[in-house]
Amino acid sequence: MSSTPAGPSATFDDDDYPAFTMGRAAEMLGTTPGFLRSLDEAKLITPQRSEGGHRRYSRYQLRIAARARELVDQGTALEAACRIIILEDQLAEALRINEQMREQG
Repeated sequence: MSSTPAGPSATFDDDDYPAFTMGRAAEMLGTTPGFLRSLDEAKLITPQRSEGGHRRYSRYQLRIAARARELVDQGTALEAACRIIILEDQLAEALRINEQMREQG
């Protein structure tokens, strides 16, 4: 995760800034708060908590949740969808590292 840059406008550009409440996140994804809670329970995404204990989601986490919803809507079990997303993320990271090593010679 990146650290939050200084200044309010920079905060809005930060993909990791927990800007969205559970209700707003569910509305944006066209899903229920229960679905988001299930992703938290499956440890696919771990939202930050406000001082009052409410879940707050970043844009990055919403993209992951949207991918999970896509897989579940296609008939994939939630646990399998979470595993697929984790493996996709690991593959993307490995490819990125491989490319960096190739560039270094």
